[in-house]
Amino acid sequence: MAEQESLEFGKADFVLMDTVSMPEFMANLRLRFEKGRIYTFIGEVVVSVNPYKSLNIYGRDTVEQYKGRELYERPPHLFAIADAAYKAMKRRSKDTCIVISGESGAGKTEASKYIMQYIAAITNPSQRAEVERVKNMLLKSNCVLEAFGNAKTNRNDNSSRFGKYMDINFDFKGDPIGGHINNYLLEKSRVIVQQPGERSFHSFYQLLQGGSEQILRSLHLQKSLSSYNYIHVGAQLKSTINDAAEFKVVADAMKVIGFKPEEIQTVYKILATILHLGNLKFVVDGDTPLIENGKVVSIIAELLSTKTDMVEKALLYRTVATGRDIIDKQHTEQEASYGRDAFAKAIYERLFCWIVTRINDIIEVKNYDTTIHGKNTVIGVLDIYGFEIFDNNSFEQFCINYCNEKLQQLFIQLVLKQEQEEYQREGIPWKHIDYFNNQIIVDLVEQQHKGIIAILDDACMNVGKVTDEMFLEALNSKLGKHGHFSSRKLCASDKILEFDRDFRIRHYAGDVVYSVIGFIDKNKDTLFQDFKRLMYNSSNPVLKNMWPEGKLSITEVTKRPLTAATLFKNSMIALVDNLASKEPYYVRCIKPNDKKSPQIFDDERCRHQVEYLGLLENVRVRRAGFAFRQTYEKFLHRYKMISEFTWPNHDLPSDKEAVKKLIERCGFQDDVAYGKTKIFIRTPRTLFTLEELRAQMLVRIVLFLQKVKNLKTAEFDCPIPPVVFGESWPLPGPTLSTPPPHEASQGAVPLGSAGLP
Repeated sequence: MAEQESLEFGKADFVLMDTVSMPEFMANLRLRFEKGRIYTFIGEVVVSVNPYKSLNIYGRDTVEQYKGRELYERPPHLFAIADAAYKAMKRRSKDTCIVISGESGAGKTEASKYIMQYIAAITNPSQRAEVERVKNMLLKSNCVLEAFGNAKTNRNDNSSRFGKYMDINFDFKGDPIGGHINNYLLEKSRVIVQQPGERSFHSFYQLLQGGSEQILRSLHLQKSLSSYNYIHVGAQLKSTINDAAEFKVVADAMKVIGFKPEEIQTVYKILATILHLGNLKFVVDGDTPLIENGKVVSIIAELLSTKTDMVEKALLYRTVATGRDIIDKQHTEQEASYGRDAFAKAIYERLFCWIVTRINDIIEVKNYDTTIHGKNTVIGVLDIYGFEIFDNNSFEQFCINYCNEKLQQLFIQLVLKQEQEEYQREGIPWKHIDYFNNQIIVDLVEQQHKGIIAILDDACMNVGKVTDEMFLEALNSKLGKHGHFSSRKLCASDKILEFDRDFRIRHYAGDVVYSVIGFIDKNKDTLFQDFKRLMYNSSNPVLKNMWPEGKLSITEVTKRPLTAATLFKNSMIALVDNLASKEPYYVRCIKPNDKKSPQIFDDERCRHQVEYLGLLENVRVRRAGFAFRQTYEKFLHRYKMISEFTWPNHDLPSDKEAVKKLIERCGFQDDVAYGKTKIFIRTPRTLFTLEELRAQMLVRIVLFLQKVKNLKTAEFDCPIPPVVFGESWPLPGPTLSTPPPHEASQGAVPLGSAGLP
């Protein structure tokens, strides 16, 4: 692989475009995609286009080409970002994070896996057993979480239906010593219902297609996918996931991670329980609901290690406290069906959270004494759901899109806002860049007492039957004047919106229409205490431990739990605070088409994503400002050998004056600005020229040292005497009018990053 790409592949960094415009941006993106170059820089942001095919660019040889190199030395790649984050963490003991964003099907999960593989590959040359164990666990955990948290959607055969943030901890030598996973908002409604053309979570299909006859018999299951109501919608769908093969891969990974045989067996029992629950039918005898297929109840009881009559009672009755009395209140048929579905969703969510907790138990840092080993540092990797606009957008899409608003706000603050603030701090003239600040949309959703979540929570807290329509009415009355909110009642001529059903939010990524149907139920997330008690009383210790609150009696359950939306809001605020405390690197993923084709580049779809990811504003900020900046001290450390005034040390009043002298001697003063503590270089061209001059000077120094050694002359006053510079200064070499080879396809040096050893 060449050091740099030729211009036939387009500009490897969008900062180097001739003009900053959407047509030129799109033309460059398309050209690179069509030439098989799926990565492009914007400074230290990597733009990644899903190739929809396997590329041979992630092997050991590629790892070696990026290991320890500066961002701008190599063609754009995920490995460049991963290495930059690792170097920043190791050199400066700085916690870093890599934020991977983009819509569903843009390639976020694959990107996070390659970043993990790179970090695993470059650490631990000594092959110490404990470090190898941690690396293996971190990588193996991926396929387990995908099996239980991913599903086939209309946009993506392996769509993450949960958010994942993983911290990887490193010791003072830069070796991984552990990690921790946080999961966010599993889309558990998928357990009981899927859109046409979609499937439930992979785990169900893997068990039925990959489980041995013996396993399936013990679970009272058959291979036929269409036999189970909860998953039959996607039973005949073709998927690129090989369910039977993945079953074995996941089972082996769970063993390697450290799941005990009885725990793995319990996982299968839970999946089987859910499949059987979906086949339960309720019939009404007069006013009394009954279970039509009683044999299924006894199977569920056996799988859950509990009694048949207790399962039946939990499904048909609800224990309620009325004053001092406790009574069993019989369900209506509708209530029984609701309870069954809520139970199925809750069991799956508990299973997923338990799997994450078990992985964390095994991979978390243990016995690390900071007084002996020094500070342990962290690289965080965020792979979280992209922006979603479906034909029918419900509570889950509302939460997912709010999450993306929060992440976009962080991107604006960290990449755009901080950029401008640094110039102001350093006293550098700044051409202001206008950008859309989406704080107004974040406030619309999360503001206390006034936001949509607060209004939804108020509706859920009201005693009595509050309907979704009443919630919409409350939104209309409280948000009617908000510029980013509308409904049919507020805009009677807007026939896209249904009366008493829809509201629209104008998101930074475009307009999304949400149906309020199900918002109240999904936000309350009610699960009758009877089911929790049933699970807590199981004789299977793994199941029992998943349901600790089941030990509470009906009279002890008084505190109303936080709603689903509030829990999610709190977790998002905590996530953003966590990311903001680290040095961020970004991977912005783009989906080239909706047909999952490696040949099609859909201009309109891609342009929309470029707009809402704020990529053009990102380029403008880099271009309006300076491609590179560095403290005077570090700049001199790298380039002092190219001027007789600064080698080996200078006698000028300050490092700033020494840098000025060096730059003037090279003739670059028109392309730089001098801040209070840093030098700012406007174009990458100047930096590349400095690099070439440095490389030529290093060759001279090496030759001179060899000459000195050969002559056995070791006495001189300074490490390299001035004679090295010769009579002609500055060095012969490229100037600003003759850019170095491939400069136009070179990546810009990372903003705010040293680019120095």
